[in-house]
Amino acid sequence: MPASLAAVKHKIESTKSTRQITSAMQMVSTAKLNQIQHHTQTYEVYAEKVKQMLADLVKSHSATSAASQDDVYAALFKKRPVKKTGILVITSDRGLVGSYNSNILKQTLALMKEHNLNKDNTVFLTVGKTGTEFFKKQDMNIIYQYSGVSDVPLFREVLPIVRTAVQMYNDQVFDQMYMVYSHYVNRITSHVIAHDILPITEHSLLDEDGNLPGAKQPATTANEAATAHVSAEYEFEPSDTVIVSALVAQYAESLLYGAILDAKTSEHSSSANAMRSATDNADDIISTLELQYNRARQAAITTEITEITGGMTAQE
Repeated sequence: MPASLAAVKHKIESTKSTRQITSAMQMVSTAKLNQIQHHTQTYEVYAEKVKQMLADLVKSHSATSAASQDDVYAALFKKRPVKKTGILVITSDRGLVGSYNSNILKQTLALMKEHNLNKDNTVFLTVGKTGTEFFKKQDMNIIYQYSGVSDVPLFREVLPIVRTAVQMYNDQVFDQMYMVYSHYVNRITSHVIAHDILPITEHSLLDEDGNLPGAKQPATTANEAATAHVSAEYEFEPSDTVIVSALVAQYAESLLYGAILDAKTSEHSSSANAMRSATDNADDIISTLELQYNRARQAAITTEITEITGGMTAQE
């Protein structure tokens, strides 16, 4: 076999091996995606209910009045002059996830530019090795880093992150906090979310129109209009301070856990899409190489036949 044919055949075999790997990785990522989607969908219901209750209390000023007490979580309502800004960035621990990490990092840099943030007035809390390594290279101040999040994160994994962030805020390590992560929309689409989470404000709990999260559109009929003016009423037992403290703690934990679940779902989706694209590209390369191989082989056979025919003709 000529050297050129042997080289093409080697490339075909090598590409087929790569295709087997990427195809297997696509199947694994898809299985992880299917597994985590069940957890994400059921948890979103709980997180939304917690947010609605807290939003009700904020809108009625019950939460903010209770937050004046000396409590670790209730103190998250307190505003103060912003000297330092904290940014919590959630990325993956490894690559092979397409543009997943690059989109998050670009959005983080855009957030910093929008709010005039730099390494002197910004500190980072990073979840995922990719974000940690990137901001270390950028010479940013990383005050907390966490890696090794499970493929289907457990709630107890998030608690140390929440408690650390809350304690740092109360210790005035930073005076406001943003969170940046990739939000899963569907198996094809994800988009990066960047929003403020501390201090807890009415703006962060209510939508742009000042409605509770998930609120219906304005009522049109008389009955609907009458119903729309009925607001939630709460009776506190043992006290509003204790209830608000417990509710804010659940809100903070659900907010971060939900974001990590969402980010992991998006990560598995991005990985599956990246591996599918790699498999499709491998198929295209294999088809091109096989066509090239067959043409070269046919040319070699034609050359041999021509040489044999020419030799026979010369003997005659």
